[in-house]
Amino acid sequence: MSLKEFWHKLGSPRWFYQISSGWVTGFGLAALLLLAAGTVWGLAFAPQDYQQGNSFRIMYVHVPAAMVSQSLYMGMGVAGVVLFVWRMKLADVAIAACLPLGMLLTALALFSGGVWGRPTWGTWWEWDARTVSTLVLLFLFIGIYALREAIEDTELKARASALVAVVGTINIPIIKYSVEWWNTLHQGSTIFLTKKPAMPSEMWLPLLLMVLGVYCFAGHNVLSRMRIEVLRREQNTQWVRGLLSRHAGGTEVSGNAV
Repeated sequence: MSLKEFWHKLGSPRWFYQISSGWVTGFGLAALLLLAAGTVWGLAFAPQDYQQGNSFRIMYVHVPAAMVSQSLYMGMGVAGVVLFVWRMKLADVAIAACLPLGMLLTALALFSGGVWGRPTWGTWWEWDARTVSTLVLLFLFIGIYALREAIEDTELKARASALVAVVGTINIPIIKYSVEWWNTLHQGSTIFLTKKPAMPSEMWLPLLLMVLGVYCFAGHNVLSRMRIEVLRREQNTQWVRGLLSRHAGGTEVSGNAV
């Protein structure tokens, strides 16, 4: 199948539902393994930081939560562009599916940042550029969620939330480069794609596992929510009725066998 054919088929809720079952399972298993390994390695075996002691271990929660929350919002922005350009139904489904986890991870990033900042900076909250721009990200997630709850018309809801998602992506590079553009208490990046990380491998390898694990968990969560949303929206179509009938028949057969 060519990329063009895959792209056109991806616009079909039925085709997406059929092919995504294996993706959900794969992401779920990968998340379980990566998060288990990263948590044990980071909390039990990684050495203490020479300045921060054990308090640095909150990094294994804070950094993945912050990174994945930003990626989820970028995904919503991309879905918004797809909705406006190609009018794919699945684009709005993706926006709706990303919202809950995006809000949760952004709130977790802010909370864990405060927990980390108290012993490091001497304060739970600091109005620096990265903290404030991350707070703006949380408000964007909440704003889109409130917008979707307030608008009843399905098409208007989709277009309005897509517009806010697209415009709000301007905040992502602000979060990313805030430590370079302004004087902040946040340190710069410690893991790079093109050069050696600025921390020992005993510290950054478990962090890498945690980041990958949270990304896999996000994939599992978002795809699961999308599948549920597809069934809800397509509940009156013949293929969903047939699917539900087959599941009901299988349950009935199993019950008779018992």
